[in-house]
Amino acid sequence: MANTLFDAARQRFLEGQFNWLTDTIKVILVDTGAYTPQTAIHQYLADIPLSARIAGPVTLTSKATVGGAADGADVTFTSVSGPTIEAIVIYRDTGTEATSPLIAYIDTATGLPITPNGGDIIVTWDNGANKIFKV
Repeated sequence: MANTLFDAARQRFLEGQFNWLTDTIKVILVDTGAYTPQTAIHQYLADIPLSARIAGPVTLTSKATVGGAADGADVTFTSVSGPTIEAIVIYRDTGTEATSPLIAYIDTATGLPITPNGGDIIVTWDNGANKIFKV
């Protein structure tokens, strides 16, 4: 699979249901051996099994929007151990997994996949025109 937005997230952006700057946006690291993304069907964090969530969530800070691209500060996952991580998932946190909408699925990036060794994992977002993702 390639980096993509979840279909329901695209609709939510178009209908004004997301505000990248003010919503609480979180990031998790995922093992695709325990989760097969279905971006046309999956809508909420609850669609990703707990066994697939290897690290996080980490709250995204210093969020910005430039030219239709979503950006934020790089994120650090501390003391990560467990199975190999093949993807990054971004979602809006509502406080309830069943209502926390999935936004983006990233599995093509420098450093992915990565096998945790108990150390920190730093996700460095692209500084080019597309930043984290572009709507």
